[in-house]
Amino acid sequence: MANELLKTNSFVLFGGAAAGGKSWWLCENALMNCYLYPGYRGFIGREELKKLMSSTYQTWCKVCEFHHVPPDDWSLNGQYSYIQFTNGSRIDLLDLKYLPGDPLFERFGSLEYSSGFIDEAGEIEYKAFDILKSRIGRQDLGVRPTIAMTCNPKKGWLYNIFYLPWKNGTLEPGYAFVQSLYQDNTYLPPNAEGSLLSISDKSTKARLVFGDWDYEDPENCMIPFEVISDMFSNDFIVGGKKYIVADVARYGVDKAVIVVWSGLRLIDLVTFDKSSTTDIQNCINALRSKYQVPVSQIIVDEDGVGGGVVDTLKCRGFVNGSSPTNPAYMNLKCECGYKLAELASKIYIACELSEKVKETIKTELSMLRTYDGDSEGKLRLLPKSEIKQLIGRSPDYLDTFIMRMFWETFPARKGMTASELSEYL
Repeated sequence: MANELLKTNSFVLFGGAAAGGKSWWLCENALMNCYLYPGYRGFIGREELKKLMSSTYQTWCKVCEFHHVPPDDWSLNGQYSYIQFTNGSRIDLLDLKYLPGDPLFERFGSLEYSSGFIDEAGEIEYKAFDILKSRIGRQDLGVRPTIAMTCNPKKGWLYNIFYLPWKNGTLEPGYAFVQSLYQDNTYLPPNAEGSLLSISDKSTKARLVFGDWDYEDPENCMIPFEVISDMFSNDFIVGGKKYIVADVARYGVDKAVIVVWSGLRLIDLVTFDKSSTTDIQNCINALRSKYQVPVSQIIVDEDGVGGGVVDTLKCRGFVNGSSPTNPAYMNLKCECGYKLAELASKIYIACELSEKVKETIKTELSMLRTYDGDSEGKLRLLPKSEIKQLIGRSPDYLDTFIMRMFWETFPARKGMTASELSEYL
């Protein structure tokens, strides 16, 4: 079915369970193009070239051996990462990783291909796919300009662009999806099924064994993925008081994120990959003037270098480990994190954001998870150190969402004056 869809569609995703023969299908189609269209130039891409060479390329070699391709017909140029055929056909092996120095993937902007293939497309940023779409159809060899992709189920851009529209019967013209199941692979190794069925984690088993795209979120996940996705379309949420929340790069290492809120509508967002406290202060002051935000409605993460920003601006400081209003929580951050989970369905992200930032926010919000209680049984959140291990970076956007909840717990905060209390009730 997947091959038939490639004859009539530009972008085909073959996604689902592990061991469904997806990478084999990809390599086999690339091989056929090289023989059917002498001088053909295409690409096979993956999030990291190292993964491509250790996995996808090994499948390529097996496909060639299975079809008795003469070894002298092609060779690998390891220095420049491409496969060259004696008939002039060539396949570039692309590293599709997001690079801070190349956020728009401009390194692919001048490449010319007939068609291409992306293995494990769920690993890459949407922007990489979007740029490569413009690089196909550049040779007049009779090759249909297509990008064929494989993946395992993952709730990201592939879910929103391919799977969900396919499920609802609303796929855009030129896009196609094929569900992959390991049972469809007639060449499945004898022990593969037993290995797959032995997976103990419920969500992982649903994804890799049953090809379930609507797999349940982890049991300790506090905001369902559907609720997170809805944040980008909840345009019925009205605005309100303006607030500025800033997560300052801790000791200059993490990203700095400054967010402007109107009630629970996120209306502006500024990020700094590298910044000084002066940069942060100037940005906050500019946003404060633009949106008419009083100092009492500005809060900055006071841990680390953020303390200097708080001192200079005379704004509120957010101390993660400070005391909560409710003793059931371990600290202020935990209390605000639970409040975020409670109010998540009432949040609307109204500002214009790139697909990359949207996916980053979705990933980080999915990391808001419960964690084992302490010795006193107080409610906790999954620590930032463990989140970093899971996603490979600091959850800076998530922190700004949590800090916004300071004002949602503010009326209950001890030590308020009568005038303060009346202002926030």
